[in-house]
Formats: sequence, C-alpha cells, structure tokens
Amino acid sequence: MFKRLSIAALALCSWAFSGVAAANECELTIKANDMMQFDTKVLEVSASCEKVKLNLIHDGTLPKTTMGHNWVLTKAADMQAVATEGMSAGPDKDYVNRDNPAVIAASEVIGGGASTTLEFSIAGLNAGDSFKYFCSFPGHWAIMQGDFIIKA
Repeated sequence: MFKRLSIAALALCSWAFSGVAAANECELTIKANDMMQFDTKVLEVSASCEKVKLNLIHDGTLPKTTMGHNWVLTKAADMQAVATEGMSAGPDKDYVNRDNPAVIAASEVIGGGASTTLEFSIAGLNAGDSFKYFCSFPGHWAIMQGDFIIKA
C-alpha cells in the first residue's frame, strides 16, 4: 500500500512540476567574468519558444571600459563579419551595428558586478541552422563564443 501511494505521489509531483521546466526553456542565464570567459559553451532553447529571455551577468569586478562584455547572436557564418564590424561601431553602440540584418539579438555592454536582460524572437529561425553567440567587445569574440541551439 505504501509503495503504491509513494509511486502515485511521485507521479503527481512529476506532473505538477513538468510545467515549470517547460516554462523555463525559454529563459537562459549566462555569466561572463574578468578572464574573458562565458560560463557555458552551449545554450539551448526550444523551437516552441515565441521569445527568448536572456540574462547576462558579469560576475567580475573590472569596469566596462576595461573588461566590458555583451552578448550577440548571429548565424555561425556571420559571426566574424559582425564582430569585426562591431569594433567600428564603437563603445557608444556597444560594439554592435544593430542595423546589420545578420545581428539576431544583442545586449548592451556591461561591466563587473552588473547584469542585463534582453528578449528576442526566434520566429523564422530554423532549428537545423548553426548559430553562434559571442562578446563583441574588441578582442573578445575569438575566445568568448559558444553555440546557440534551437531544439526542434
């Protein structure tokens, strides 16, 4: 009797919490530090997400003029060109040319101890395509990058 009751309770808890996991699939958090590193090399979202909410946390201590970080999303094939163009955009534009259609999403540049949140749509992006996220602060993109995967 106790065993059946325990299994039923476990099943009920699994069902109750399944909505929490699904709701959080569209919200991501990534951390950056003073060592020019993101804390993960892969971010995944469900193709069912209408919008993605990304939280960027800079857990270092250096100011944004010295060791600023942002988060930029492009197709993998566009990453280098967007990063190079970002250097010309300069600090006033957070090292991103947001008028470039290759830029899918981009955050502001933040310094140590700061955080920022951005929301963007993945509608129209194909789950089979290859996407990259990176920091476009000058000199960072070659090291600070990762794969952004849209799960079908």
